[in-house]
Amino acid sequence: MSEATGWQAKTIHRLLEFSPQKAGFKKDEEDLLEADVLIIDETSMVDTLLMYHLLKAIPSQCHLIMVGDVDQLPSVGPGNVLKDIIDSGSFTVVRLTEIFRQAKESMIIVNAHRINQGDFPLIKADKNEITDFYFFQEEEPENVLNNIVTLCSERIPRKFGFHPVKDIQVLTPMHRGTIGVGNLNVELQKTLNSDPSGIVYGSRTFKLWDKVMQITNNYDKEVFNGDIGWVSKINQEDREITIDFDGKSVSYDFSDLDELVLAYAISVHKSQGSEYPVVILPVTTQHYLLLQRNLIYTGITRAKKLVVLVGTKKALAIAIKNNKPQMRFTHLCQRLMV
Repeated sequence: MSEATGWQAKTIHRLLEFSPQKAGFKKDEEDLLEADVLIIDETSMVDTLLMYHLLKAIPSQCHLIMVGDVDQLPSVGPGNVLKDIIDSGSFTVVRLTEIFRQAKESMIIVNAHRINQGDFPLIKADKNEITDFYFFQEEEPENVLNNIVTLCSERIPRKFGFHPVKDIQVLTPMHRGTIGVGNLNVELQKTLNSDPSGIVYGSRTFKLWDKVMQITNNYDKEVFNGDIGWVSKINQEDREITIDFDGKSVSYDFSDLDELVLAYAISVHKSQGSEYPVVILPVTTQHYLLLQRNLIYTGITRAKKLVVLVGTKKALAIAIKNNKPQMRFTHLCQRLMV
């Protein structure tokens, strides 16, 4: 956000000055924010409780602009705030639906719109033809796994020049199974990081230059759930590991490693609000319970330059047809209409 606008950007938690000691936010109705205009991006990720605390801290003269994609996955926390606000009809809503000329050349954009409208994506028959959207047909989960590992380690870096770790992000619907987050990370680490040494913590092994993700909010270290970094140093004597989060070095005691997981592969839910040069997404009937249109749409729209789907067209068609909204019973929409 800061790069795109030239203005300082913060998470909502930082903006409201979350205090671990207080176990709450410093900014509230008694200590309001100082702002004339407040823009919230990725509003679909904001749950009911966080929006409640945010609105309490906004001064009455401030203009609130919410930007978001209501067709993405809803917030992990309770409610479906952005959708309810739109559906209430009580506020001015602007929908961006037109694909502009410079984006029409991107099959990522075209197919994102097609999937969002319930249509099957356009897939080039000739795999040798250069495009930014590919689909590789694989039936068996083991073959999907092997294909993904090869794509990350050899085919994509060789053909497009992308870095296998820094540029490529594998997103998957589930945590368990052959092509779940856990097993994908084990197999990708074996292939992409040949360092024989490392720190064993439970079932995880962390090696120098591993890609890792913070999975809890740590306000003392100022790193937050979903932040991705790289292991830059392992100090066996002091029992510390140092993670580089986009140029910011953060040290962890070995006893704090439960806050970190490998991030060669992450869930689609964890990817919300982020973007990557390349996204690889397995789509198989093994993930039947999570095959939903908004999940596929969210996954492919995380990619800036290249999307590769690996799986079956049957599974992809099931997901695209499944547009049943996840019910959230906050009644926010009805209350806003009163």
